[in-house]
Formats: sequence, structure tokens, C-alpha cells
Amino acid sequence: MIENIKWKENTLPKVNKDDLLDFLSIEEVSKAKNFHSSFPQYSETPLVSLDNLADSLGLGGIFIKDESYRFGLNAFKVLGGSFAMAKYLAEKLGKDISELPYEKMISKEVREALGEITFVTATDGNHGRGVAWTANQLKQKSVVYMPKGSSLIRLENIRKEGAEASITDMNYDDAVRLADKYAKEHNGVVIQDTAWEGYEDIPAWIMQGYGTMGLEAYNQLKEYKVERPTHIFIQAGVGSLAGGIQGFFASVFGEDCPKTVIVEANKADCLYKSAVANDGEPRVVGGDMQTIMAGLACGEPNIIGWEVLKSCSKVFVSCPDWVAAKGMRILGNPLKEDKRVVSGESGAVTTGLIYEIMKNDAYKELREKLELNEDSKVLLFSTEGDTDPEKYREIVWEGNY
Repeated sequence: MIENIKWKENTLPKVNKDDLLDFLSIEEVSKAKNFHSSFPQYSETPLVSLDNLADSLGLGGIFIKDESYRFGLNAFKVLGGSFAMAKYLAEKLGKDISELPYEKMISKEVREALGEITFVTATDGNHGRGVAWTANQLKQKSVVYMPKGSSLIRLENIRKEGAEASITDMNYDDAVRLADKYAKEHNGVVIQDTAWEGYEDIPAWIMQGYGTMGLEAYNQLKEYKVERPTHIFIQAGVGSLAGGIQGFFASVFGEDCPKTVIVEANKADCLYKSAVANDGEPRVVGGDMQTIMAGLACGEPNIIGWEVLKSCSKVFVSCPDWVAAKGMRILGNPLKEDKRVVSGESGAVTTGLIYEIMKNDAYKELREKLELNEDSKVLLFSTEGDTDPEKYREIVWEGNY
């Protein structure tokens, strides 16, 4: 039996947006982008206009940010981890982040001033690889824990960056607790996008780092003569990426913010369940959370991201795996002259969702609620490429899920 897409319009109690969004303003996010721009590997990832797909769905435009090109790491996650690590080092040295571009950060002088540091994290793959890669650039240590069921290919990619990495017998949220325990026992630094009481600075910096992707897209849309997207579909695990993107665009556009749809895997839909509860408090999903969308298999919301999302988002959606698989096939087999986008399971779910909303009258009410029509300019983020190539081919070639 095919599982249905579930959705809930946001009717949650709001908080004051002005103070809430300060840390994701264009000024603050520009600091992150300037830092990332100092990397020799930096270039803007493409914003692809899928004109023929938009026409076939009755939309005015679909624009998708292709993060498979990010720093040669095939995913966006390095943006958050690297910026948070740099901010941590800057504070430790008593400097502003603007004084610590990449070349300065990896210098012998800075390493001697800092001494040895061990960065610790939990990850399904992409975030851990970004932390390991950055630690490697810094000539520092990294320790990475992965939840059970994680891809062996992703594990090996992390180890290739010099990390001490292993797959645990725990779910993601318990692996985060293990990383925190290890860091406390070994004088390490946890680099995690999950915020909890007493651990809020680094997750906020990670959200700012993700903002680089939003700022790039904001500027690239203007090249397509789009001053403002009408809609943004953004995927969520703990909600750091979604909160970072939502917060940035809400800060830029204020009351004219694009209608933003927060998209989760149905096996880890803590934000959707929080929206359904409708009391403003975040809900937790436990258990194994076995979904092909490994990057979204997180059951405990980032408390900072949650405050942003509940105050600014339009709709929360819970998607079965087949929606992500459909999105992968659509992007991998484009219409006419549309550019092919190689998008992994967590990267493609929003494409699968927009297709279903526009094509399947079972979701007509959602389509009308969002006012999706021929005037709509929809912004999507493909947050990863084929980070597990075998799994990608099983889905796109062989039709799994």
C-alpha cells in the first residue's frame, strides 16, 4: 500500500520575528559567505532553471540550487561545519571571523596559538565529511560517529579525510549524545547542528554557514530576473538547514517573505508532528527512523531552528520515501533542454513533492492553500548529489521505492 503525503498548515503561536532573525540577516550571512569565498576551492554552486519542468507542471518557474558541486564534497553540509569551526577558532583567538580567512586559519601561526583540537560530531555522512575535511585542512583531529544503517561508502569517504569514524548501533539522536559524551571526556569540541539547552552558539553558527547557500541563490535569481521567489521548498532533519534558509529569506523580505514549505521524511517528521500538536512546543520522534533520506533521519528538533520555522513557515509536510525517489528520477531524466541534476535521496524530496502537488488532485487542497500557479516562481535546494552512488543507481536506474 502506497503511503500518502501528509501536511499541516502552520497555525502555531508566533514570536517576535525582529529579534529572532537578527543572526540570519543579510549582514550576518554575508560574513559566512565572505569566509567561504576565501577558500581556494570556492565557487558558487549552480542555480539551475528547469523551464520545461515548470511549464509541464503549470508553474512560472522552478529554480534548483545544485549542491553536488560544493567544494568537491558532493553536498552542502561543509558550509555549516566549516563556518562554525572557524567561528570557534576566532573566539578562542580573540579575533573577529573577518580576521580569519582560510589561508590565515590554516597557517602555522594559528595552529601554534591553538594547540591540538579534536572536533567531534555525529552524522549520516555529509556533515561528518565536511567536519573531517575542515579538520584535515586545519591539521587537527576529528572523531565522527554515524547512526546504525549508515552507508559504508559514506563512512569510507569520511575516513579518507583523516577522521576516526565508525558506525554505531544507535539512532542519530543517540549518536549525537555519544559524540557529546566523547567530547567532554576527551576535551574535544562538538560540532553539531542540533541545538539543546546550553549548546546553542555552534548550532547558530552552523545555520549562518548554511545561509551562504541562500545568499548565493538570492543573488543568482536576479540573473534570471526574479527579484523574489514566491515559494521555497526546503527539506528538514533537525531543522538547521530549513531554519537557516527560512530565516535568511524572512529577514530579507520581511512581511513579503516567500511562502515556505518545510519537508521531512515521514519516519523522522518531528517538525510536522510539532505543527500538528499546535502548542508551540517541539515534538520528538524516536526509534530507528529507517528512511532512504538518511540526511533527514533526525528525530529531535534544533530548538533555535524550531523557533524560526514556527514563526515564519507556511506549511509542514511529511513525505514517504517514494516521493524522494520520484524526485531523483525527475531530476536525473530532465525534459527537453532542462539541465540534468544528479540529486541524492535527501536532496530530491522537494522536487518529488512539488511534482505530486501539481499533478495529483489528492493534493489539490494543498496546491490551492499554497496558491501555486502559472505566476509561481519556486526555489528548491538539491542539498546532495549521489553521495551513495550504488543506492542512487538502484533508485534511478532500477526503480527502487
